[in-house]
Amino acid sequence: MSSTHQPRRSNTRQRIQDVAMELFAEQGYEKTSLREIAEKLDVTKAALYYHFKTKEDIIVSLFQDLTRPMDELIEWAQGQPHSLVTKKEILTRYSRSLAAAAPLFRFMQENQATMRDLSIGQTFKERMLEMLDLVKEPDSALKDQVRCISALFTMHAGMFVLKDVEGDPEEKRLAVLEVAIDLVSQAHGHARTH
Repeated sequence: MSSTHQPRRSNTRQRIQDVAMELFAEQGYEKTSLREIAEKLDVTKAALYYHFKTKEDIIVSLFQDLTRPMDELIEWAQGQPHSLVTKKEILTRYSRSLAAAAPLFRFMQENQATMRDLSIGQTFKERMLEMLDLVKEPDSALKDQVRCISALFTMHAGMFVLKDVEGDPEEKRLAVLEVAIDLVSQAHGHARTH
């Protein structure tokens, strides 16, 4: 395992999540069993069951870990002025959260049927609509609403499309963030002039 994972190794729950995501990515969610996860971790199934009873429990726990920063961001943003500075900060913080959760987002993208079955997709959609409300003006023109939707979509799509593009991951994240901020800034500027 790479050195970036070392700080997490002492936490058994996180080790299980990491190994499960690795196996889900390698062989698919449906084809991965709890037994295989336990074997790769070199623990008994009973030890694994202590933390997670099913594969679904692992995915739900990962999703909850991912959405906690989103929920905190939404809660913070709702108490801030609806200014361009706040919108830029929302996008910047969201960009960092997305980067940290990239493996889970890839899983969500590649396993959409499973996401629907677990109703995680609906919960995520609700959070995205809340995020949209925070970066767009309530009475904005349709084109500006599309710009704000596109900003969030750009941040998500950037994680998948740019992973195969040469370059430093942080530089790519910042480039995507800059484009998202440009879109929201343009929409914000139009809302103020109309």
